[in-house]
Amino acid sequence: MTTIISPRGSPSQVTEADQLVPASPLDAEDLRARVDRALAALLDQELSALGFLGQDNVPVTDALTRFALEGGKRLRPAFVYWGYRGAGGPATGPAAEAAIKASCSVELLHVCALIHDDIMDGSEVRRGRPAMHVGFAGLHRGLAWRGDPAAFGEGAAMLMGDLAFTWADVALAEAGLPDDRLAAALRVFNRLRSELMGGQYLDLVEARRGAPDEDAVRRVLTYKSGKYTIERPLHLGLALAAGQPGLAGAYSAYGLPLGEAFQLRDDILGVFGAPEVTGKPAGDDLREGKETYLVMLARQRAGRAGRQLLEGALGNAKLSEDEVAELRRLITACGALDATETRIAVLLAEAKDALAAAGGIDETARATLAALADHVTDRSA
Repeated sequence: MTTIISPRGSPSQVTEADQLVPASPLDAEDLRARVDRALAALLDQELSALGFLGQDNVPVTDALTRFALEGGKRLRPAFVYWGYRGAGGPATGPAAEAAIKASCSVELLHVCALIHDDIMDGSEVRRGRPAMHVGFAGLHRGLAWRGDPAAFGEGAAMLMGDLAFTWADVALAEAGLPDDRLAAALRVFNRLRSELMGGQYLDLVEARRGAPDEDAVRRVLTYKSGKYTIERPLHLGLALAAGQPGLAGAYSAYGLPLGEAFQLRDDILGVFGAPEVTGKPAGDDLREGKETYLVMLARQRAGRAGRQLLEGALGNAKLSEDEVAELRRLITACGALDATETRIAVLLAEAKDALAAAGGIDETARATLAALADHVTDRSA
């Protein structure tokens, strides 16, 4: 164990496991680069199989390659991998490479979810570029094809998402897993997908029904984002390592509060985040009418005039920057922002306490999972 001086000047004990964690926990054990290489190889393989499209394969290849490889932080593969490592999976060798390849399944599912989500929400920008359906609508216009460009764009983007969904299965099936581990991984992955799609449906319902209570809001954020980002990827990693079944409970005790905190941070970024960080125009969640925890608190805490302002603006796709700024002031002044920050801090502490108390987790993985907890609830860069 090594003693260092912290930024505040007090001694701090750092274990050897801590020293293995780089500046970004997403890059521990060169993970992000390893996932990117595996993902690129899979995309090359599967896009080549679409050669029968002829020249029409060019925009498909360009759109999916750029979306999958030139964006995304690989959060979900990270939780798969560190769930695998935490359960005793080796860091190198065939088993590790199989885990890396299998982790691409959740990244491809994420690609599918984002593409479809942008269509459902009418979002025009994703990761600083035109959303997939907007890009294909632009292709239609540029070539002066017949029919409605927007309808073509949405149809083409739905198919791109479906391709990514299909290739998620390929990532698991061709990862090189033994039959028993593949079967166990598929059971987890299928549960993950069902929960995600159910969460997306709940999100649609609550946005149309309007003014959901806290239980309803938390149910959406848990199933639409939290579980499929953290808890289930950890369980998938456990299945890949054929680890002790009892570890699933420890992973849930860490993953569920952290998944909720992750989505709350996303809610804040959706209103207050800078476009260069979020890749989307500031205030887009307000324009899309997202019934987030932040909005729910603002509705509860604002006075009558504030509630009228909020209800009149929420879901208005043409909100100006000045109107978004006014809503930000309302959310801040009524205490909704501070209350959400406090909730994030409570959930983060709960997750880290559960991780620290859990037995049977590899110590390098424990240190990295603790760093990931801080990372996903900050996400300022």
